[in-house]
Amino acid sequence: MSKNQTALSLFVTHRRALVDYANSIVGSRTQAEDVVQEAWLRFDAASKGRFLEDARGYLYRIVRNLAVDQRRRVTREDGLILRYNLAQVAETCPDETPTPETVTLLRDEIRCVTEAMAELPERTRIAFEMHRFGGATLKEISAFLGISVSLAHILVVDGAEHCKARLARR
Repeated sequence: MSKNQTALSLFVTHRRALVDYANSIVGSRTQAEDVVQEAWLRFDAASKGRFLEDARGYLYRIVRNLAVDQRRRVTREDGLILRYNLAQVAETCPDETPTPETVTLLRDEIRCVTEAMAELPERTRIAFEMHRFGGATLKEISAFLGISVSLAHILVVDGAEHCKARLARR
């Protein structure tokens, strides 16, 4: 049996194990097959005319190195694709910055609500502000103002309705 036949029989004998080994590194059976094929070509070229003492170990080392390189390349390419896609999405998204007209309209609405709140009775204004701007619960409002929870609810609703009515008239 010649050296070339020995190398070929080594490859044929261990091919399935080599593909499994490469697959565990690259995570794709198809890519693992490609890695093993490339490893065989490199191994065959390196073993021509030479005796390799640990041919099996050398073949596995070639598979490992190629598989790690493949995984790094795929990871790098995926990162580039992701960055490209994010940049492309960012370019197609509309600008979230409000236009000057929108800013003016919002300022008018804020002024209108502020004026409407100034018209509210003090207890109603406090209850409304605590609930809408402070995030206080009706129970907390009732404890703060010394009123029942149902009255706190009525005050908050009255404040909201008054502000809505003023905005609607505007």
